[in-house]
Amino acid sequence: MNHGLRIASFGSIAVVAAALGFTGAGYAETAMQDGSKQAEATPEDANQWLEDIHGDKQMAWVKEHNARTEAELGGKPGFAKLQSDIRAILDSDAKIPGVYKQGEWYYNFWQDKQHVRGIWRRTTLAEYRKAQPKWETIIDLDALNKAEGSNWVWHGAQCLRPAYRKCLISLSPGGSDADTAREFDMTTRQFVKDGFVKPLAKGGLDWIDADHVFVQTDFGAGSMTTSGYPRIAKLWSRGTPMADAKVVYEGKPVDMAISANHDDTPGYERDFVNRTIDFYNNETFQRKADGTLAKIDVPDSMQRYVVRDWLVLEPRTDWMLGGKTYKAGSMLVANFNDWMAGKRELTELFVPTMTTSLAGATWTKHHVVLNILDDVKNHLQVLTPRTGGWKKSEFVGAPAIGAIGISAVDAVESDAVWMTASGYLTPTTLSIAEIGKAPEKLKSMPAFFDASKDVVEQHFVTSKDGTRVPYFIVHRKDMKLDGNNPTLLYGYGGFEVSMMPGYSGIIGKAWLNGPDGSGGGVYVVANIRGGGEYGPRWHEAALKQNRHKAYEDFAAVAQDLIDRKITSPKRLGTMGGSNGGLLMGNMLTQYPQLFGAIVIQVPLLDMKRYSHLLAGASWMAEYGDPDTADWDYIKTFSAYQLFDPAKQYPPTFIWTTTRDDRVHPGHARKMAAKMEAAGKNVRYFENIEGGHGAGSTSEQTAKTWALNYAFLWDVLGKK
Repeated sequence: MNHGLRIASFGSIAVVAAALGFTGAGYAETAMQDGSKQAEATPEDANQWLEDIHGDKQMAWVKEHNARTEAELGGKPGFAKLQSDIRAILDSDAKIPGVYKQGEWYYNFWQDKQHVRGIWRRTTLAEYRKAQPKWETIIDLDALNKAEGSNWVWHGAQCLRPAYRKCLISLSPGGSDADTAREFDMTTRQFVKDGFVKPLAKGGLDWIDADHVFVQTDFGAGSMTTSGYPRIAKLWSRGTPMADAKVVYEGKPVDMAISANHDDTPGYERDFVNRTIDFYNNETFQRKADGTLAKIDVPDSMQRYVVRDWLVLEPRTDWMLGGKTYKAGSMLVANFNDWMAGKRELTELFVPTMTTSLAGATWTKHHVVLNILDDVKNHLQVLTPRTGGWKKSEFVGAPAIGAIGISAVDAVESDAVWMTASGYLTPTTLSIAEIGKAPEKLKSMPAFFDASKDVVEQHFVTSKDGTRVPYFIVHRKDMKLDGNNPTLLYGYGGFEVSMMPGYSGIIGKAWLNGPDGSGGGVYVVANIRGGGEYGPRWHEAALKQNRHKAYEDFAAVAQDLIDRKITSPKRLGTMGGSNGGLLMGNMLTQYPQLFGAIVIQVPLLDMKRYSHLLAGASWMAEYGDPDTADWDYIKTFSAYQLFDPAKQYPPTFIWTTTRDDRVHPGHARKMAAKMEAAGKNVRYFENIEGGHGAGSTSEQTAKTWALNYAFLWDVLGKK
């Protein structure tokens, strides 16, 4: 394991695949930091009462709007088939069961029509190679929920090396970020009586050894940060109350989060403490055997982690050390022990160019595989440490086109990697490869839609300030440039998240093939600033007071689609969620003339209040602090405040989930109420479960996405 904790692992609002449902989750009353239960309407915000998430009056408002939206959109011709088609994709037994290795077993969490909440199961590699592997079920979540009268959603399992007999199982009520963790015995297949249990809260447990864990959670008053994450990490011994656990590190209330974790790599066992100050600044300490902490001496903005002998550094800004400047977005390595002893010798493993960035690095037993983006196209390179330097070579058998993902099968024991490859029109394939040898294809996703008549292109457009912005477009080969093609433009533009080409049966079936299967929907993804397509510089370009550049980029792509007569404003729809929901809010309020329909999903919208709502304070490094002079620029992209009742806006669909304890549902509720009061063409839907996503089950997810596409086709498909 690498345990130099990457910052984005805490509270990220990243939405990386609109078609597959959002990552992440959401709700727990214990984690609320916004005081919304006492929130009343003010002269400045008559809708603030909707911030009380579970109030009777508020939930009555939600249910009334849900019924209205479901009656409108659910009654559209073809809705039932659309919902059924989407659910069939989500429930398909032909999906690739992704696995991870623990000892000799390969584990998978699986949901389908028979396993609504899912099963945690395992098989052998020999079985996994077969078309129909034999699986051994470890935990049946549906059966557990029935026995306990709960609605648990799987959050993962961490098992103790090397026997992997003791596991920590994380379960969330309804999909919230807040979860509980319980010790589970793989031999008895039972939760351990009087074992380690973390009560429901944001945070986590991490094994140190069979009798000790690190725990970070809600320990009571004052133990959580203003962002709603743990402020204190403790060492907890078996057989003792959690209240007696020893404090390892205590952060400040204004920090984002504190955590402690254990690196279990044989021969390199170490403990680390991470203080996440904000999304882009943190401190990491090595915790020594006597409990003292030694800070890894690098700038707070530096991404860092430790792998065996190596300290890996990725500067977010240009960094001068020893008379040399290391470029932002580089990947540097140093001997960890030497660095901690004061030596400052670095090796550059990757240096970005104007068109390249580092998408990721996967370490195996003897190598590291770099996943490099060049104009948003993947390229794999292998580096191997040798006496006197690092050897570079190409990754054997990597596909020439398509989006490529790489992960280690077992970074401690082998040089094998999993490789996935896919594209907008190319179903995902999964291969296993020993570095230096040709990959062995193990699994292929079925074709969920007819792509034979479509083609993928990449284009570039010049934004308002002269920046070259890429975008992908998927369309029929025989598309007419008459401005009459229903077109869906998707974007995100934040938190250094890259929008990569990938296969989505839902987008293909529901949009590219069209409501009657005849085709005609054009799909576009904009790689705007704020994302990570060109590394930290691309992200930094749209931070805080420069946020408008992400919106200018997106508007430039929309205008280019219109200018090229691919579509027209009445045929152009746009969709985005989370931070992308804020993007949509700004398209609505600042560029309404460009669009015929807008879908706003689990959004931030009220940027005056966002830092006081749930995890909002954790994103001030991205947007700024509205309670300071930052409001002078934040108000220029706060969609809730920018809304003008006198302006004309395109038809809008806003949706969120009640159990989103990351982005407060009040953002979506209040915007819908404001638009509704002004007589605008808006409809609202709120899934009661789902967390920061489209649903906790395939049934919920299929319904949510069917509502999305029914709305888009109803508005954009009309002649």
